[in-house]
Amino acid sequence: MGNPKLIFVYNANSGAVNSVLDSAHKLLSPQTYQCSLCELTFSALSEKPAWKKFRTASAIEMVFLHKDEFLRQYRSKWLPKYNFPIILSEENNELHIFMDAENLDTVDGVSELITEIEKRLIN
Repeated sequence: MGNPKLIFVYNANSGAVNSVLDSAHKLLSPQTYQCSLCELTFSALSEKPAWKKFRTASAIEMVFLHKDEFLRQYRSKWLPKYNFPIILSEENNELHIFMDAENLDTVDGVSELITEIEKRLIN
């Protein structure tokens, strides 16, 4: 059996206006920004090169959603209440927590995120 699909859910809503507001928040008040996954994978204006290289070279199936997109796509009365950001794994149509918000908040940089993802996939 192969690797599960990883679903990355940002603690931000989709759309151009939200994107601009998020970038401004990241630049003007980084200490109060509420999405560690966004900070790990994106600079204020674009995807971080090390993350993009990992994402595009990896054999891992990855899906990236904003929280509003995730809640629309996976809406169910059985869906647990997640704290965002979060990385979920999906196998056999079941979602499991791969890395929760607390884990993501402790990761120090994109290299550590990549290492942690690879380590967790092996175990």
